[in-house]
Amino acid sequence: MEPNVFDQLANQYDTTERKELAEDIASAVQAECKESQSKTVFDYGCGTGLVGLTLTSLVERVVFIDSSEPMLDIVREKIKRLNVHNAEVIHSNFLQNSNTKKADLLLVSLVLLHIPDTKKILHFFYEILNPNGKVLIVDFDKNEKVSHPKVHSGFDQKDLMGLFKKTGFQTVSSSIILEKKNVFMNQDASIFLMVAQK
Repeated sequence: MEPNVFDQLANQYDTTERKELAEDIASAVQAECKESQSKTVFDYGCGTGLVGLTLTSLVERVVFIDSSEPMLDIVREKIKRLNVHNAEVIHSNFLQNSNTKKADLLLVSLVLLHIPDTKKILHFFYEILNPNGKVLIVDFDKNEKVSHPKVHSGFDQKDLMGLFKKTGFQTVSSSIILEKKNVFMNQDASIFLMVAQK
């Protein structure tokens, strides 16, 4: 099994740039969270919890899920330091069902680009959502200048919306929430928020 690059990055992950990016993303996600009145949020591929921790005051429960135990150790430390009582941490790869638990809202922030099989993960998301639940995808617009064997070069929003529809999601909308310099493999990038409802 090859080493998880995020295990090695965990202690240096919360850079000033990442924190600023997370704050911008969190603003858009919080608005959607308030509107949907979700009770249980799964932060899928939560990393160090930069976005998900901003949601704990808005919902009944936030479940932080990641495949990197060192990243989750940082989340646990933040939960303790911030005195958060409505959070749970689960170590899981991205296609294991978390003990049949279901979510009202799935947050997938800058994670989808790391998952090789997009169709398969969308089906998995559909299965772990409660009826009328929503997936919030925050990711990069397609950028042909980005080429890396371990990540997608962003996503064509129309194509991704089509995949959500084929998976069975009833409504899908998407909009650009950020434009950033040198943020995606040293390239300028647009970041979108896609909302898909079961």
